[in-house]
Amino acid sequence: MMLSHYLIVSGILFSIGFLGVLLRKNTLVVLMSLELMLNAVNLLFVAFSRYNLSLDGSIFVFFSITVAAAEVAVGLAIVVALFRLKQTVFVDAFNEMKN
Repeated sequence: MMLSHYLIVSGILFSIGFLGVLLRKNTLVVLMSLELMLNAVNLLFVAFSRYNLSLDGSIFVFFSITVAAAEVAVGLAIVVALFRLKQTVFVDAFNEMKN
């Protein structure tokens, strides 16, 4: 496969994730869409790393996945805490808490 194939797949994945963040109201779906966007960028890093025959992109992806795992744990804990407070997981209910 050529580098352009990876670029196209990554662009499609990132676009789906971006639309999920913009259009969805469920907090869990928004978090999954953010992870999809992050994985699209990770795919690009690995593709460019392989294309340039270096391990720099792969090493960056390793650290990115580690940080993403911690992000998911913290994000899920926040969603559970907010669900216990508001009894909903919709983003609109959480926007009311700004004031």
